[in-house]
Amino acid sequence: MPVHRPEPPCNPQRRRLLLRIGALTGGAGMLASTACAAPPAATRRTACDDFDALWAGFVATFVQPDGRVLDPDTEARISTSEGQAYGLFFALVADDRPRFDALLHWTRQNLCGGDMTARLPAWQWGRQRDGRWGVLDANAASDADLWLAWTLIEAARLWNTPALATEGRALLARIRTEEVVEVPGLGTMLLPGPQGFISADRRQWRFNPSYTPLHLLRGLASADPGGPWTVLAEQSVRTLPAVAPNGLAPDWATWTVQHSAPLRGHWIADTQHGDTGSYDAIRCYLWAGVAPADDPLRPALLQGLSGIQRHTRTATLPERFATRAAAGADPATVARGTAPPGFIAALQPYLAALGDCPGARLLAERLATVCAHPTTRLRYYDHALALFSAGWLQQRWRCDRHGRLQRAPSSSAPRCPTP
Repeated sequence: MPVHRPEPPCNPQRRRLLLRIGALTGGAGMLASTACAAPPAATRRTACDDFDALWAGFVATFVQPDGRVLDPDTEARISTSEGQAYGLFFALVADDRPRFDALLHWTRQNLCGGDMTARLPAWQWGRQRDGRWGVLDANAASDADLWLAWTLIEAARLWNTPALATEGRALLARIRTEEVVEVPGLGTMLLPGPQGFISADRRQWRFNPSYTPLHLLRGLASADPGGPWTVLAEQSVRTLPAVAPNGLAPDWATWTVQHSAPLRGHWIADTQHGDTGSYDAIRCYLWAGVAPADDPLRPALLQGLSGIQRHTRTATLPERFATRAAAGADPATVARGTAPPGFIAALQPYLAALGDCPGARLLAERLATVCAHPTTRLRYYDHALALFSAGWLQQRWRCDRHGRLQRAPSSSAPRCPTP
C-alpha cells in the first residue's frame, strides 16, 4: 500500500499506471474538452488507460468479494483506509452501487469497529504477527478520511441516499475535531493523522502536502460551510512556495516553531524523511492537474509545482527528487532513479492543465510503450493512480468549482479530447 501513511511511511515498492489528456472549462456541471490536442494516433487506448477496463481489472485483482481492497504485494497482505476510500470513489464514478455498498460495509465493520460515526477509520488492517487478521495500526490517515467523507456526501447527492450524507458528515465532524489543528505561527492545518506528528515540546509539526486535494476541500466547504475547509485550501497554496521552494513537492515537510517573542516559525526539510519528493509527492501534481479549471487558487497551485515540468522531457523520468537542492546543484544529486509508469500517468493531467500539450502527448506515448510491454503489471497503487487519471482524462469525472462531482457515462467519453 502507499507510503503516505500517518506513521513514518514504509519503504515504497509500488506504483505503476497510465492515461490521457483533459481539462475543465467553466460552467458548473459541464464536462468540457481540453485545450490540448489529442495524442497522436500511435498512442492506442489500452487496458492501462481506459477507465472501464481499469476498473474491471482493479475489482478482479484487488477487491475481494466482501469489499476489502487488498494489496497482495505486501507481506501482511494489508488493506488501508486509503485503498477503501479510493475504491469507493471509483465505484461511484463507475456507477457501481453494489460494489460501493460492499466496500463501505467492509470499511465500516473492519476499520471503524462497526460504526463510522464513532471513530475515524484505522489506517491499516491485515495479517498480524500471530497469524490472526485485524487492525495493524489504529491511527487514522487524514487524506483517506477526507476522501471517505467527501465520497459519501457526493454519493448521497448523486444516488439520492441521504443516509450516506449523514455518515459522511459525522466523519467530517471527527476530522475537524481530531485532525484539524491550529499551528503556532502558521494557522489552521490538517495533520496527517490524530497521533504522532507533533513533537513533545510542540516545536515541530509534520505535514504531508499530498493530503489536501483542492477539489475535496471545495466539496467539503460546500457541505460544511462553517468548517475549516476553505482555509485549508488557501493554506495548501499559500505555503507551497516555502514547502516546495524549487517547484518540486516533497513527500513530507516540517514546520519548526521558535517559542520566543515574537512567535515565529519556518519550513524545513522533514525531520524523518528529509527533502525527498517521490511516491507521496507525485499525487500533488495529479491533484493540481484535476483541480477545477475555474478555481481561483488553481493558477498559483499549478505554478507552485512547475519545477517538475522540465524533468518530464528527460530520457528517463526520475523516481526521487531532492526538493531543496541549491540552484546549480549537480543534476545527479537532484534527481535519482527511474520512475515507475505511475509517475508518468499522474503527470499527464498536470501537463495538460499547464497547457503543455507536447509534453502531455510525449507522456502518453511513453505510457503506451510501457503498457504494451509483456512484463508490465499494475500493482495496487499503480492501478489506483491509473484510475484517477484515466477517468479524468477520458472525461468520466470532473469536479466543479464547488467540489461537486460531475460524472459522464462511458458512451459519452471520447477516446481523445478535441481542441
